[in-house]
Amino acid sequence: MKKRVLFYLPFALTTVLLTSCKVSQNISEKTIILKNESSVALTQKSISIKRGDIGENAIKGTYPILIHKNDTIPAQTNDLNGDGKWDELFFTSDFLPGEKKDVLLKWSEIDPKFIIKTSVRFGKREGKNLPVHPDTQEVLMADQVHKKLGYQKYQTDGPTWENDKVGFRHYLDGRNSKDVFGKKLPGITPENVGINSKGAVEDNYHVMYDWGRDIFPVGNSVGLGGYALLIDNKINRLGILGNDTINNVEKTTFKIVTEGPVNSVLSYHYQNWNASANLYQVQETTSIWPGIYGYKNTVSINGIKGNETFLAAISNLNNKKPLQVIEAGDWVCLIQHDYLTYERQWILGTAILVPAKIYQGYIEAPKTGQLTDSYLAKLKVENNKEISYYAIAAWELSADKGFNDSAFFTNYVTNLAKQLSAKVKVELK
Repeated sequence: MKKRVLFYLPFALTTVLLTSCKVSQNISEKTIILKNESSVALTQKSISIKRGDIGENAIKGTYPILIHKNDTIPAQTNDLNGDGKWDELFFTSDFLPGEKKDVLLKWSEIDPKFIIKTSVRFGKREGKNLPVHPDTQEVLMADQVHKKLGYQKYQTDGPTWENDKVGFRHYLDGRNSKDVFGKKLPGITPENVGINSKGAVEDNYHVMYDWGRDIFPVGNSVGLGGYALLIDNKINRLGILGNDTINNVEKTTFKIVTEGPVNSVLSYHYQNWNASANLYQVQETTSIWPGIYGYKNTVSINGIKGNETFLAAISNLNNKKPLQVIEAGDWVCLIQHDYLTYERQWILGTAILVPAKIYQGYIEAPKTGQLTDSYLAKLKVENNKEISYYAIAAWELSADKGFNDSAFFTNYVTNLAKQLSAKVKVELK
């Protein structure tokens, strides 16, 4: 397994690393003008600039160096379409209400080694008695699910992604649920989470470590941010339960699209999902960046006939309090705050933020069946049209204090929704 940075580097050391980079000279440097067009203060607002907007003639190195008032903004390039050529410059930045920033864009041939604040971990084994090895992709056929194989193939049941605030995992073994790792420290969690000293898959993450642990019971829900389709009043789960031996998805293709200091992106393609006797092709993209207690999920479905409703899920296992539904900015926030963790041991706030324009209310999943114990936000779905939403989880033992208080968590979620609604104008000169 590749070694990870476990704790943040001192700022002074980061500065030394950056100043040692050989930045390309004698080129027409670009200035990126950023303007917060809202009256909301923005914290680590994600910014994406397309390669074409920068211009090929201005790209004179491998690594971007962004400088604002003598400070370097950590940034990375992402190859989102897998053609071997990056197509997006990604970074985050803070803004005061209405603030304008002039950022100098330079290029370096030396990796500036920014502090790692996002990560993806994925390990698998090819046989029950073979050790887990790290990988960046996987293809899973309908008859290769956990119960049929007779053993768990994947470290942590599938990929784990995280930032400096929180971690998540996706059950790639056919269940397609999304789980939560509570983090007490900002550093990236160890590479051996989910495997033992012999390299075998082992559930060793439901006990507390210095960094934290898996805290969220999922059961037969699809967890926090999973999804389904409502077709003629029937809830259709993407995938199966743990005891099923054949998947309702013919072929699942997973790939780590990018893993970098300020952004990590995962891709899932579900071929021939059989739901209510219809076949659907589903593309899902998951993205995480620093500072946010959550992740962004984007889903598009090919095969929509017109009688379907998209369902974004938030598990309500262990929830004994009313669901809050609050509209903030462009989003409708479905919010829970209770002892949502295993055996109701700790307080956890969870939420999903769904687009207000396509929100059609919510339903509660039944207590029995293929998808249970969840609130399901109903969203209008169109063929091949992307739906983006956010899943949020903040634990009372997180490094940032205050999440044990319901009002504090609700304020965090609604303020985040307003920040996500805010637009930052980008101009290059």
